Amino acid sequence: MTTQIHSTFRHLALFCVAALLLSANVATAQFGPAKVSVTDIVERGDIASGRAFVGTVEARRHSMVGAAVGGRVIEFLVNDGDFVKKDRPLAKLLTRNLQIQIAAATAEWELRKQELLELKNGSREEEIRQAEARMKAAETTARYAKTKLARTKELVDQKATTRDHIDEDTSISEVSTDTARAAKAAYDLVIAGPRPEKIAQAHARALSAEEEINRLNDILEKHTIKAPFDGYVVAEHTEVGQWIESGKLVAEIVEVDPIEVRVHVQESYIPRLTLGVSARVDVDALPNQTFIGTVIAIVPKGDEKSRTFPVRVALKNLQQPDGTPLLKPGMFAKVELPVDQKKNVRLVPKDSLVLGGPQPVVYVVIPGEKLTVQPVPVQLGIAIGSWIEVKGELKGGQQVVVEGNERLRPGAEIIAVPAEIKPPSGERAPGKKLP
Repeated sequence: MTTQIHSTFRHLALFCVAALLLSANVATAQFGPAKVSVTDIVERGDIASGRAFVGTVEARRHSMVGAAVGGRVIEFLVNDGDFVKKDRPLAKLLTRNLQIQIAAATAEWELRKQELLELKNGSREEEIRQAEARMKAAETTARYAKTKLARTKELVDQKATTRDHIDEDTSISEVSTDTARAAKAAYDLVIAGPRPEKIAQAHARALSAEEEINRLNDILEKHTIKAPFDGYVVAEHTEVGQWIESGKLVAEIVEVDPIEVRVHVQESYIPRLTLGVSARVDVDALPNQTFIGTVIAIVPKGDEKSRTFPVRVALKNLQQPDGTPLLKPGMFAKVELPVDQKKNVRLVPKDSLVLGGPQPVVYVVIPGEKLTVQPVPVQLGIAIGSWIEVKGELKGGQQVVVEGNERLRPGAEIIAVPAEIKPPSGERAPGKKLP
């Protein structure tokens, strides 16, 4: 059955190639040769072969979004399947009472700020003049009282008045002197202005009022539940009019680009697997698509019953014409990992692959009086870095188009330029003289 399917795909690919030959010749005549970058097919005998493992497509992140505060839902803004950007509102809770509290707290803060400003500005000019006038009036009264007391003493010595008069004038003089001292002290206080401690207290009261507003605004912000990251809504847990308590679920969000595939690898293969290696991913629901991912995690705790370890492979998700993601969490996948013994393989750069058709193809350079290209259907094998194993009607020494292949057609004439690309060994590939 599998052989029949592969044969069908091959015939379909060859038919598509033949159908495009005529359009390629017309395009070449109109626009001239296409300038492309090419490199050699590499034959290697020291590349680990792949082994397929069963896996499941999973979301990169899955968040159960809950409410940080309790309240009544007045708006629920998303539905299952909606795409949401980070910080987009998902639901809003009733905030009328909270807004009243914020208004009162704002008024209190304004009062405290004005009190602080009054202390910082110190005494007004009119207050200083008033205190100075009172001080001078008190000093004048005190001098008069002293003068009168002196005259009274003279009269007593002359026996022209009684002792009661001198006692009365003495009392008045002392009171006037104390009043003058008090007026002088009051004047000095007005000049000195408020104590630093009073200003510090007013400043603290103003800060406290401001922080109360910040606290209430923080609570107000929590009344709008937002998306934690870009993703899709996969579940709704509330509706308009419902009362929700703090911590209760509102919606579920999944991030699907990049997306991951989780596979369980037998313990005997784990020592041969390293982080960063490429992996080919095939999804049964998408038989005409091939994906290349990267091993991003080897979980260091295995299952004691199956003796397998979880391995996470990350890959870029594609979008369908309607904007929805091509790969979806829960899909069945097969992942080919480089864990088997080494063998001879042919490698081409990943950029040379033309995907999206019934079978991946590479454009091979055909030498002659004029350089042309022909698409060759290939089957993909294990990937290593920016290179990938291919199986098909290819030969060592042939060249494939690395850049510019997305605009080529079968039989198109080209101008070839050696590509700046490193071979799997990590050494720079030597330039090859083009025919």
